[in-house]
Amino acid sequence: MSISETKSPGWVRAVQIGLGIIAIILSLYVLAFPVIAVISVVYVLAIVLFVLAIERIIVGVFVPTPGTSRWGTVGLGIIVLIVSIIVIAFPVGTTVFLIFLLGVALFFDGIARIVHGIGDKSNSKGSRVFSIIAGVIAIGLSIMVFASPVLGAATLGVLLAIALLINGIQAIVAGVTGRRRRASIER
Repeated sequence: MSISETKSPGWVRAVQIGLGIIAIILSLYVLAFPVIAVISVVYVLAIVLFVLAIERIIVGVFVPTPGTSRWGTVGLGIIVLIVSIIVIAFPVGTTVFLIFLLGVALFFDGIARIVHGIGDKSNSKGSRVFSIIAGVIAIGLSIMVFASPVLGAATLGVLLAIALLINGIQAIVAGVTGRRRRASIER
């Protein structure tokens, strides 16, 4: 197997640059207002869940898809609708739950980054070391979230903003250079 580099299409590069700019702007907003950002995330998730639930219910009732359960789709839509209403009604409790859920996600992401950094020999040594360091930081942050949710939430907001900033810069660089790696099998 060999790895070759090709140029991405122009529209993909433009999307990468645009999304990178959006990620950078959002990261700066989160860095400036971490508490408001956490509350905003809760309400945005509630609204997204509410809209998706209504869409699932409408699709289940009026647009049955062959091979799927009409009432299963409606039932899942109702469950999501109920969850979204709970999120809207109890934003503080939901925020605490989301912080703990994010702590669990960070813990597993940290483990995955460490394993990837140790096991992936196709990346450069610097990239692998950075992946391992990021994994250790993610695990440490997840432990802090479990030990002190308030301090963990504040630190989590800042670190997630930094991660969003780095990902935004990475997306812009990928869009500007236009390079993508593609593995091909040689026979």
